[in-house]
Amino acid sequence: MQHHKQNVSKTAQYYSIGDPGPQTRQMWIVCHGYAQLASEFLNDFQLLDNGHTLVIAPEGLNHFYKKGFSGDVGASWMTRHCREDEIADNGAYLQALYSRYTGMLRPDVRVVLLGFSQGTATVCRWILRYHPHFHDLVLWAGMPPEDLDYQAHRAYLADKNLYLLYGSHDPFLTPDRFAQLQEIEAASGVDFDEKPFEGGHEIPGKVLRDLLEKLR
Repeated sequence: MQHHKQNVSKTAQYYSIGDPGPQTRQMWIVCHGYAQLASEFLNDFQLLDNGHTLVIAPEGLNHFYKKGFSGDVGASWMTRHCREDEIADNGAYLQALYSRYTGMLRPDVRVVLLGFSQGTATVCRWILRYHPHFHDLVLWAGMPPEDLDYQAHRAYLADKNLYLLYGSHDPFLTPDRFAQLQEIEAASGVDFDEKPFEGGHEIPGKVLRDLLEKLR
């Protein structure tokens, strides 16, 4: 049996809050977690609908029924099957969205990139592959993937604000995962500003509001 590959065109889904234009002062690209849909995920960011913030929520290219063969549908960014191809496809997809919208905005617009849960790894892999210009990277309820060479990209990340937000009762963030983060930081010299909050695997409105105030 022979294995072959063929590049094909695929229609990707994404959702947004706000309209790009001269009034835009911030652009956020927010990547959802496993088994979420971008339309549902974007509900957590309604408080950013303030007339001068553009929020883009791309949806993972893989869809599946959450239970059985019908009912609610979720999306994911990748699995271990054809892993490298999915990483490449995700990066090209996010870079295309980024380029489309930054081309509509003033060059001084603040760019905030946020990944939640599984979306944290997707955002990290995208930016280290393409080096898009941005100001703030927010990893929420997820860690930077340990298989990337952050030291090689240290100069690119040096002038960026790197945040790690997580709930104090998040069951997915184990001591082992925090140990991996410390190893990454020690080996690369890249430092994430950790901001724990009281809660679980979620995006509480108050915590997001506090972050928004910090990024003004």
